[in-house]
Amino acid sequence: MNGEDPQERPEQIRSIINGLERYNPQAAEVLEAYLQQQCEEKFCDSNANRALLKLYQLNPDRIKDEVITNILVKAMTQFPSPQFDLSLHLLSPSHSNPGPNSTSDLAEAVSKLRALNAQLEGAQYARFWATLDSDDIYADLTTDIAGFEEMIRVRISQLLGQAYREVQPSVLEGYLGLDSEEEATKFVVETCGWKVGEDGVVQVPKNADNEAKKTEIREDVSVDMFSRVIKRSWEDSA
Repeated sequence: MNGEDPQERPEQIRSIINGLERYNPQAAEVLEAYLQQQCEEKFCDSNANRALLKLYQLNPDRIKDEVITNILVKAMTQFPSPQFDLSLHLLSPSHSNPGPNSTSDLAEAVSKLRALNAQLEGAQYARFWATLDSDDIYADLTTDIAGFEEMIRVRISQLLGQAYREVQPSVLEGYLGLDSEEEATKFVVETCGWKVGEDGVVQVPKNADNEAKKTEIREDVSVDMFSRVIKRSWEDSA
């Protein structure tokens, strides 16, 4: 997963974000169209999206609420990473904090997305799915992002694969937000290539992160070092 500099980035976008065009208000339209491409094709270019937010910061008259929420949702799919917070810091306080000074519904939407992202970052996966299903506004906020739920499930599976060698199907069901243990097991078998043992427990293949490795710790202590310690203790007691 490379949400900072994806290989899908076209040369035109590379020229904008690496040159003076990133400060041209007209570039916002090009970056907005590129964001739409990201939403449809299931990749993320956080670098380009932050450039768009920076243009909104410099040109408030160009701000589009839907574009901002789509950027945040795309950044959310990169968890665990700083991408969501980096995008959030480019929003004005009136847009990122709901309250009496808020100028639109955007602040409330940002607040809800911030809560969702915090649950993902905190590995509160079952709570994330419960929150997502608790209010229709979440469906409205994520509807433009093709395959949003699947991308989240794939990312959760990847993180579980870095931490576990075996996972109970009941645990997978809650973490992946699926309706049954069978659905959860089928998802990780087909998507991640995991296996199911004879006892029904899902087996995660060995990888560099979940394989226990023996660590040898060696400390080289010379006779001279011992003699200095003994001499010092003798002098202190004298």
